Amino acid sequence: MILMASVQNFPEALEADKGGADIIDVKNLQEALVGSAEPGVVKQIRDAIDPEKHVSLTLGVVPKQVGTVAMAVYAAGAIGATSVKVGFLDHSYDLALEILQASKRALEGTQTKLIGSLFADNHLFDGGLDPHRMNELAKGGECDGWLIDTLTKDGRNLFNFVPEPALRDMVMEGKEHGMSTSLSGHLRLQDLDELARCNPDIVGVRGAVCRNPGERETAVNWEAVAHFRKELLSRMTGEVDVWGEGPAKANSGWVVIDGRGKTCAGIIASLSAQVAKDAKSMVEVIIPDVLNTFDVIVWARKNSHTLLSQRNDEDNKAVRILVQP
Repeated sequence: MILMASVQNFPEALEADKGGADIIDVKNLQEALVGSAEPGVVKQIRDAIDPEKHVSLTLGVVPKQVGTVAMAVYAAGAIGATSVKVGFLDHSYDLALEILQASKRALEGTQTKLIGSLFADNHLFDGGLDPHRMNELAKGGECDGWLIDTLTKDGRNLFNFVPEPALRDMVMEGKEHGMSTSLSGHLRLQDLDELARCNPDIVGVRGAVCRNPGERETAVNWEAVAHFRKELLSRMTGEVDVWGEGPAKANSGWVVIDGRGKTCAGIIASLSAQVAKDAKSMVEVIIPDVLNTFDVIVWARKNSHTLLSQRNDEDNKAVRILVQP
């Protein structure tokens, strides 16, 4: 899991960067339910932040106009945003699909990734598009990844609208499709154990990393960002055990898939592709952190594969799991 901090302006972006946010996500909280920052703001931030660091752009809830959205997505690519998020509220599924496909075409020739987004509380709005269709929509729209967020700002958060088991299944399905997965929506430090069990690739926050935690109208603060990221990392390394059980130990196997340097989505997608290609060979995967270990276990059980062994590789600071399809 990596941390995405939402910012509204250049000073906040510098605070997020100083605090160690992995992704600086630029948006405009004053425009409609959530909207896009002006191009000049995004460009100023992109030019100032290390090119190796992700600077993403949120378009928020987009209008029901294919060409208009595609043009905005094209601008995100031209500015050099790492990714651009396209969110849908009361759109029909077919229209949302058409908008995403046009957006993908608009990004041809750029390195900008397309992220489709639905809102966990869409059912509160007339005609809201069901967030449980996120994987279907993102796959059909040729997205590189997806985000589940919330629009309601009344104290309720992501887990009040979609329960942990459902989110965990959605994240796993996204990883099987090779897409990045992101969860956001008024998340707080006390939600980190639940988040870690879902193990999305990206955790998005704003209020939790503001000067007054929980008050998203106050400015992003670097110390709050650093503290949230530290707590996030403690779940990834297993320093905080979110499952209440440690990984089992085992003693043998051979390497087929090296997951070091891959995202969790990349690991799961590689395993799925390997098994689809060859359902007879045993597969050992090297996994770099504890949370991804649990995801591989869940993937294996979900698909009725057998876990033959699991062992810690102290030399490589990894876990090796041997799977029999």
